Order: sequence, then structure tokens, then C-alpha cells
Amino acid sequence: MSGAALCELRLGGFADEAADGIQGQIEATKALGWTSIEARAVDGVNIHDLDEAAFERCAAELEASGVGVSCFGSTIANWGRDVGEDFGAALKTVDRAIRRMERLGVRMVRIMSYAILRDASGRALADQREAERFTRLREICGRFLAAGITPVHENCLNYGGMSWEHTFLLLAEVPGLRLVYDTGNPGLTPDFRKPFPYPNQDSWEAWKHLKPYVAHVHLKDGSRDPATGKERYFFPGEGECQVERVLADLLGSGYRGGLSIEPHMAVVFHDASVHAADRARFDNYVEYGRRTEALLRGLGCEVAEGVARWPALH
Repeated sequence: MSGAALCELRLGGFADEAADGIQGQIEATKALGWTSIEARAVDGVNIHDLDEAAFERCAAELEASGVGVSCFGSTIANWGRDVGEDFGAALKTVDRAIRRMERLGVRMVRIMSYAILRDASGRALADQREAERFTRLREICGRFLAAGITPVHENCLNYGGMSWEHTFLLLAEVPGLRLVYDTGNPGLTPDFRKPFPYPNQDSWEAWKHLKPYVAHVHLKDGSRDPATGKERYFFPGEGECQVERVLADLLGSGYRGGLSIEPHMAVVFHDASVHAADRARFDNYVEYGRRTEALLRGLGCEVAEGVARWPALH
């Protein structure tokens, strides 16, 4: 086949799963032949919360290496933040993130929609304070949009990730908000529309409904036992999240954007109990990237220099 590829994926990842320091994150990225990361934590601190000197060192090292940043993986309004938290402090974080994104030339930021409100048994409360969430998110997104930055909401364990229907409510209430779709999250997240104890969401059902609004993609795979909540993570295509099916449909949709790996196999950002030796972390991340490339090639992509194109060009 000749002519332009219908779909183009720019490969990157949450390189803080490969190494804490920015130099290690750059090294892992270059080991894969890729040219971008999704910036989240550096030395255990989110990039928007680093002190100024540390951020400038990080920015200088990225620039010197030729590795760019595809998206800011912020903690703004994430699953660990209550909708009643100090909003003034949150807006200061937003403004600081904007300045730092401008410094690095980044035009996309991952946000969420605050923690799910639950009772002691784990059941979601009927009152999720939607009006307050939507008001706050409109202000947060408005600031990013005014700066020419696209805010993308992740389908994680937060209000908007409770089901695809909750995501739709969020999109309707927050103008300009787009989505980052994590392939693993639906199959690893309870479906709060169903009776308690909640079953997992259906990954394919979620993807079919949300894909028209997706501006960025995270690649993760795993399984979750609904009875215990125990999660396990796997290389892409080896878990229960229908990753290969979703990716095949993504390729056929004409998507042109970023695909960031988030292995969660050697370390998990939200679970400090999961850890591994530095070398094991690094090697797992690089192996995950290589298996991602192999999976994409198996679906008909041509992969070179951190870009996957479908159909392959010959």
C-alpha cells in the first residue's frame, strides 16, 4: 500500500516507571529509540510540584537529550483529591503547570475529576457533589484552554471513571474537555452503575462509547478480582482488558496522536507497596515498550523511531 498512513501513533510513556531521576527516564526512552515521555514524577515529585531549581534542571536535561514531553501527567483533581479541598491551592498548581508546560512546549495535560465519595463499606454515595465538581473543572479547564493547552480527562478511579455514562455527564458539563483513554482502566475499575459489590467495567463497551472524544491514549493491561479488588498487571495483550481489540479499532479509526505506555508491573504510581530493584524497573519498562511495538506490528503497523503507522507503507 502506498500513500499516507491512515493512523499514526507517537510512542512514549510514563518513564517514571523506569527510573526516578530524569536521566534514567531519558535513558530508557532512548533505549527504545523513542523521543518523548509523558512527564509525571521526577525523583518522586510531580513535575508541576518540583521546586524551581529542580524543574529547571529537569527541563535543561530534557532539552539537551532531544527527548520531548507529549503530555503533563498532572495530579490535578485526581483520585487522591477530595472535591472539597482548597480550590485556591489547586488553581495555583494549574497556573504553575501552565508556566512549565509553556517552558517545555507541551500542549496537553492529563487531569481527573476528584475522588469518588464512598461510605465505610465502599459503596458510592448517591450524592457525589456533581455541581461542585463541574464548577471546579470548568475553571480548571478554562485556564488551560485560554493558554492553548488541551485538558484530557483520564478514565481512572475518579468520578468521571465510574462508568462511561459518568464520563458523558462530565463532557456535557465541562466545555473543551477531551479524553485520555487508558486501555486497562475500565477492566480494572468497578462499574458503579451496577449492584454492589461492583463488577468490573466492560472494556469494549467503554471504548465504543468514548472513542469519538479521545485525544490521547495510555496503554495498560491487567485483571481485577471484583470480590477482593486485587489487581494484577501484564504485558499488553496478556491481560483481560481487550487491549488488542481496542488497539485494532483505534488503528482503523484514523487516530493520530500519542500512545503512552504505563506498565504498572514493576512499580505502581498509586501503590507504594509495589516496588522493584532499579535495574528490574528499567528493564521491565523497556521490555514493555518492545512488546508494544511487536503488538502494533502484529496489527499491521510499521514502527520506526518511536512512530507507529497503519497501514504499513511499502
